[in-house]
Amino acid sequence: MTMNRHLSMYMTAALILMVGCSSTEPVLYPNAHLQSVGKEAAEQDVDSCRQFAESAGADEGNGQARRVATNTAVGAGAGAASGAVGGAISGSAGTGSLIGAASGAVWGLLSGLFSAGSSGPSQAHVNVVNRCLQERGYEVAGWQ
Repeated sequence: MTMNRHLSMYMTAALILMVGCSSTEPVLYPNAHLQSVGKEAAEQDVDSCRQFAESAGADEGNGQARRVATNTAVGAGAGAASGAVGGAISGSAGTGSLIGAASGAVWGLLSGLFSAGSSGPSQAHVNVVNRCLQERGYEVAGWQ
């Protein structure tokens, strides 16, 4: 396999993993208000409350994106360094460095995505959205 094919495979796998990750949503208790407005209006209210939370400064991210980015960068750096050493021994430091960087980045991405910790929104975001929805007549049963 060529170096470009390896890199393409790694990048494709990373893209599939990122696309497959979905965000956490509030689960609304089916109270009288929800039943009277209907699902479509409730979804619009949830979106509106999420935007309100963002504009109030309660970012949705909980730091997982930052952790994934950091792990990916550290993995790429470590992979590049070790790949360059391995490549220098075999006579191709540049190729070894590139392959090491790609594989290290994928390792960092995967370890960041699957490391322990909540993958949901920040607690501040959840609190603001919950209150916004409560003020509109909804009852939030939880988030999933």
